[in-house]
Amino acid sequence: MTTDARPTRRPYPHAERQDVVQELHGLRVPDPYRWLEDAEDAATLRWSAEQQELYASERASWDDLERWRSEVAALGAVDRVWSPKVRGDRVFWLRQDAGQEHPVLVVAEAGSPDSTPRVLLDPSVLDPSGRTVLDAWEPSVEGGLLACQVSRDGTEDSLLRVIDVATGETVDGPIDRVRKSSVGWLPGGAAFYYVRHLDPRLNPGEERYHRRVCLHRVGTAPDADAVVFGEGRDKTQFYSVSVTADGRWLGVTATLGTGRGTDLHLADLTAAPLDRPLLRPVQEGMDAATRLHAVPGTGPQDPVWLRTDRDAARGRVVACRPSELHLGPAAWREVIPERPGAVLTHLVVLSGPELKHPLGLAAWTRDTVAELTVHDLVEGRQVATVPLPGTGAVGDFSAGAPGGHEAWFAYTDFVTPVRVLRFDARTLRVTGWERDARQAPAVAGAVTRQVAFPSRDGTTVRMFVISPAGRPDVPRPALLTGYGGFGRTMSPRYRALVLAWVRAGGVFAWAGLRGGGEEGEAWHRAGSGRHKQNTFDDFAAAADRLLDEGWTEPGRIAIMGGSNGGLLVGAALTQRPAAYAAVVCMSPLLDMVRYELSGLGPSWTPEYGSAQDPAALRVLLGYSPYHRVTPGTAYPAVLLTAADGDTRTDPLHARKMCAALQHATTGPGPILLRLEHGVGHSDRAASRAAALQAECLTFLAQRVGLPAPERPGT
Repeated sequence: MTTDARPTRRPYPHAERQDVVQELHGLRVPDPYRWLEDAEDAATLRWSAEQQELYASERASWDDLERWRSEVAALGAVDRVWSPKVRGDRVFWLRQDAGQEHPVLVVAEAGSPDSTPRVLLDPSVLDPSGRTVLDAWEPSVEGGLLACQVSRDGTEDSLLRVIDVATGETVDGPIDRVRKSSVGWLPGGAAFYYVRHLDPRLNPGEERYHRRVCLHRVGTAPDADAVVFGEGRDKTQFYSVSVTADGRWLGVTATLGTGRGTDLHLADLTAAPLDRPLLRPVQEGMDAATRLHAVPGTGPQDPVWLRTDRDAARGRVVACRPSELHLGPAAWREVIPERPGAVLTHLVVLSGPELKHPLGLAAWTRDTVAELTVHDLVEGRQVATVPLPGTGAVGDFSAGAPGGHEAWFAYTDFVTPVRVLRFDARTLRVTGWERDARQAPAVAGAVTRQVAFPSRDGTTVRMFVISPAGRPDVPRPALLTGYGGFGRTMSPRYRALVLAWVRAGGVFAWAGLRGGGEEGEAWHRAGSGRHKQNTFDDFAAAADRLLDEGWTEPGRIAIMGGSNGGLLVGAALTQRPAAYAAVVCMSPLLDMVRYELSGLGPSWTPEYGSAQDPAALRVLLGYSPYHRVTPGTAYPAVLLTAADGDTRTDPLHARKMCAALQHATTGPGPILLRLEHGVGHSDRAASRAAALQAECLTFLAQRVGLPAPERPGT
């Protein structure tokens, strides 16, 4: 072991720099802070406590923090609703009033728009500390029962219970080893299909893998549940289940980790016992994503619809008879073709008796902006284009009563909080949902533009630039963010931190990078695996564009990203340290040689590649931020954030990177670690989310010269 002197001028907590070198495929890979991977080791606990003391001391000196917190809290304190689910005579939806820490689940009479909603489940009542969240919920077909999943401390390790909707009483559960499972209820409410992990004692250290699709009969012990799918398959596979409302068809989708390809199986539940369904492959072993859309009353000769990117990288919809699904694409009939320049993102099928033919409401993104179209699914023709309130994003699609004519979806953009809209297939019109009467208005003070620019290899990349309204376009402090991974699209969406930055006088840039889904599956593949450097090149080009177009100037660009976006800004930081004045790196992946050994890392090898593959190792090592930290470099100010309940990206990444940067930097800005307790990777109480965002904005604003909001919340 050796201990090297730190070149930094700041007194950081001591972190021993060890001579740990691993040889992989003939490459020597230094790992001086591997000891920080063990969160429970005494040395790690000491170091972490000292880092928290350092961060608290720095934070105490931020005079503007309260003004930023007030602004973020005020902009985030809007009434929110989520798209409803209609089951039987009841309608269920999530609602979060301004000031509430968590969304609550409410229920009302479906046929009476004026009926008073009743709170069915409130996480704050379950746990006044605010550390319990509602992960997932699914009403039974008739609406008499509700399967709900809650977890605590950010772990996302859910417990599933069944609630009697009329009384609010728990009638079944808890069922453990459930993680945001889909639930496929059978008619009558006596049983449902769901996904559960095997007993962790069977595979020590792999408790979040080895999933199985099971049949649970309400009121029976979960350990007696029959396994119906998953035996003998890869341990990283994720499954989802669905059952048609008439109880006839069971669909099971399987993906290898977070890979885009799906295996799809279908079973006729009238052909075999429920605990031994005859699941037949619809698609298997194909590098394509396919989803089943079925309506009740489908016999073997009636059509179902598949949304797929097989032979159509931007997505299309095909029809097929259930009796012929096993024949594959040879039995498919295209009803919604792939559209040039647009990516298919959502589909809901409506088949009410008032309609001549079943209609499909399809959502697309074109240049990252949502579009809606309506299609006759029998004649295979487009019948309407549905106008939207602005240049934004849609999602959270849901259909009304089975066989009905209504659908709901959420709409948002950079200045408009999420609102729920209702589509009527009889009139082909979209209106506001009557139960969403308190929807928040658009926020003034910001204007959005979309710009296009070439990346390093000439590929056109697009970026939204949000700037203060009514003020001259002069160079301003800029905050750039992106994601570029897992086929996720960086669509316009309402974010309090974006508006807080802009209303204070800054420019916020939102870049759609390769690796995301902005231009379909080909765009995703162009920024994953051995092509991952394209993502970082696109991000660098976005920063350069902000300079070239006069949005900002050198020394006034900050960058921020979380999760895969944390990897993004970690790579940007280590590849071009002089380009950025400050960096916030949230819940990141940073050691790309060992990422697959912790958290949900094994699930991500389809996205990044595995260090067990010699060729992939060289790619990973080429951009791994932790391994690119170079002593004697003037790194910008960096704030790394992590949460001890994060079961996706282990906080070890932030710890190791923090130690490496503190050792290496010669820059004047601080390298800080914010470690949060009792939360995880994503959902948290509203006040805790506002505190985190405000601290990040304060840290960045100080380095790029952006004053705090003068009148927070106005």
